[in-house]
Order: sequence, then structure tokens, then C-alpha cells
Amino acid sequence: MEVPSGAYHAPGLRSDVHLLVTGGNGFIGRRVCERAVADGHEVTSVARSGPPAPEHRGSWTDAVEWVAADVFAPHEWRDRLETVDCLVHSVGVIDEDPTAGVTFERVNGDSALVAALEAERAGADRIVYVSSSAKPPLVREAYISARRRAEAAIADLDPTVVIPRFGPVYGPDQPHFPAVANRLFAAVGRVEPVARLFGADRPLSVERAADVTYRLAAMGSPPTGVVTGPEWIGSAEE
Repeated sequence: MEVPSGAYHAPGLRSDVHLLVTGGNGFIGRRVCERAVADGHEVTSVARSGPPAPEHRGSWTDAVEWVAADVFAPHEWRDRLETVDCLVHSVGVIDEDPTAGVTFERVNGDSALVAALEAERAGADRIVYVSSSAKPPLVREAYISARRRAEAAIADLDPTVVIPRFGPVYGPDQPHFPAVANRLFAAVGRVEPVARLFGADRPLSVERAADVTYRLAAMGSPPTGVVTGPEWIGSAEE
């Protein structure tokens, strides 16, 4: 999806912001990068595999600094924080692989704390932590308890901390849900009167979730703390 320059700029959004997006090549993260580039911001992504897969690239990817680094190895990327205004942390998993160190406690929780502390030390003025409103079915409670632990741990840091909590986020390349679940969430999310019945747990398109996240990073006076519910989320652009 190509986004024309300036397409998402609106009154109340800051100009010339430097965003560092951890997980910037992922499902939500790369779309946050794309929107920020469209508004002319400087964007750095930190992800173990560097840039997105070829099928997810566009002309906008050339404007992003893609840093291939592990969020748990901050010595590999902390120098990129020197001029960063806002950290957007969009790292998370729904499937675990303990033998590879991929657990809810570590990826959904500890990674946010590592990134946020690095951003605070570097003098960033804002942290946006992409979180979840509820635990998906059939996964351990640790999925959500790790996120809540991270939210509490970063809440009192010096930068302004904003925590959007999203329900199920659907999209054409959703990497976590079975295809049938992705289609079901999309069917519900596209019917606004029905989606609103789910309140904070409403299904949301990935484009809308990324737009909310970007606006929270770029707006001049964002809400602070947890941001959730259909009223604010529903104000984002489709």
C-alpha cells in the first residue's frame, strides 16, 4: 500500500519528529513507519531481521533507517536513540517457543521495559507502547499479565508514556491468527455498529491500529497512560 506524502498530516500533529520503532518491520510496526514517512518524519526501525520482507516493501521503505538488531541487545542500537523524540514499541508474540527464548514474559513484557529504559536514558520525550486489551483465546494468561506488568513498570518513567490497548487486529497479512479467525474479525470490525458492541475489545483493522499508534506518537498533546475504547480508536482514519 503506497501512501502519498502528507496524506495523514493533520492539525495537532507535530512536524519533524524522529521516531524509533522497535518491531518496525512487523504487522503494525511497518505501517506506523509508512505513515510517519508519509508525513515527512525521520524514522528508524529496530528489528532482528532488518527491513520488511520484499513483498511488504514500497518506495517509502527507502526513507527508513532499518537497523538489524535485537531489542535485548541495546548496545547494538542505543546510538540510534541520540536524536529520537518518540519510541514506538510494537514487539509482541501470540505463540511461544521457550527453547528459542520466545516467551510471553520475555517478548511481550521484558522487551518493552528494555526499550523504554533505553529511550528514557537517551532523553526521548515520549514512549508509545502498543499493548492489548485482553488475552486471545487458547493462550496462556501470561500473554496479558506480561503486558500489564510492562505497562506498570514504564508508567512512571520521565518521558510521556502512552499505551494504546487494541483488541484483535486483523489484516490481509495477519501473521498470528488462522485465516478463518482473521476473516471473522474483519467481518465484525467492518460493521461499525456491531464492532462498537465489543467496547475496548473491538476488532480493528491493522491500518486503523497503525494510524492510532502513529497519531499518539506525533500529536502535540496526546492522552497519557492507557488509551482504549471505541470513542478514541474510532476517530482514526480507515
